[in-house]
Amino acid sequence: MDFGWQPDEDVERVLAHPWSPADGWESCGRLGLLGLSVPVEHGGSGRGFLDTARVAEAFGAGCTDMGLVFSALAHLFACAMPIAEHGSARVRERVLPLLASGEWVGANAITEDVAGSDVTALRTTGRLDGDHYVLDGVKSFVSNGPVADVFVVYASTEPEFGHLGVSAFVVERGTPGLVVEPFAKGVLASCPAGEVRLVGCRVPVDHVLGVPGQGAAIFQSSMRWERTCLFAAYLGQAGRLLDRCVEHARTRRQFGRPIGANQAVSHAVAGLRSRWEAARLVLWRACWRLDRGERAAWDVAAAKLAVSEVAVDTALFTMRVLGGAGVRDAGVSADLLDAVAATTFSGTSEMQLEQMAKELGL
Repeated sequence: MDFGWQPDEDVERVLAHPWSPADGWESCGRLGLLGLSVPVEHGGSGRGFLDTARVAEAFGAGCTDMGLVFSALAHLFACAMPIAEHGSARVRERVLPLLASGEWVGANAITEDVAGSDVTALRTTGRLDGDHYVLDGVKSFVSNGPVADVFVVYASTEPEFGHLGVSAFVVERGTPGLVVEPFAKGVLASCPAGEVRLVGCRVPVDHVLGVPGQGAAIFQSSMRWERTCLFAAYLGQAGRLLDRCVEHARTRRQFGRPIGANQAVSHAVAGLRSRWEAARLVLWRACWRLDRGERAAWDVAAAKLAVSEVAVDTALFTMRVLGGAGVRDAGVSADLLDAVAATTFSGTSEMQLEQMAKELGL
């Protein structure tokens, strides 16, 4: 199968970059990571799914701070891309260059405590009032929320129509009635998160993405980017951890020989490597099909499932094979927690299996 992709300098530049917490976001902007898939005319690189996924994989491999990786890619796929694909001309021209450069930070506000993953159960409402919509409600777990300059907010504008009554809005930080309350978390710790409260928040009608009632479809469209290209970064993380396992198994000696000489270790590494390669090919195929304009719903769900599950198993094995060194290394512990989160956000593993079964006609 010809995926139509050739390596370029971007992957090597990202892998070679000396990542540090102090200049993380600025580095993401300089390297073009915040606008990979944003159209060129709006300040991005205009890359498709497969090209974007390959660079994101290098990002996850080269940057050990998965909180920063998640923050940057959520900014791109859950905020910038819905605006790029569905925003009005005026909103695209104003917002996208700022997001692509990193001058502005983007956030996605859809999750609610009660609704969870059910977009038909949103309690946040949008009421048309003249040439504005008035938004009221509370959004939980908004990644980048405390530092975001612009939000993509989903609200129910016609509740009687269920998912066909959900609309998506572009809301800038200074809009009266928008308040963000930060909270601390132990997973993806360096990605700021918070609760967004909307009280009589007035949004111009041209800040609606697409048309009213198209919000659920827009959200699913953004999930194509997240479930492939964001999770490519978890391929990078898992590959980085596998390389560390191999190096440790070669050099760590117990009872007069390297621990890699024990089949319990060598077979486990070989099995994880084969699963990692398989997940990578499933993800690449999903991206290839999306670049061809195909629906690829089964492939996208399978990619998200395979990558997130192998990421968890790889991180867990890394903790085990490193033993005391893994316990002392806070980075390995963080990798494990961050990998576990991957089975939950952007749709749980169970949701991906449900989607895959549906595509099979079950």
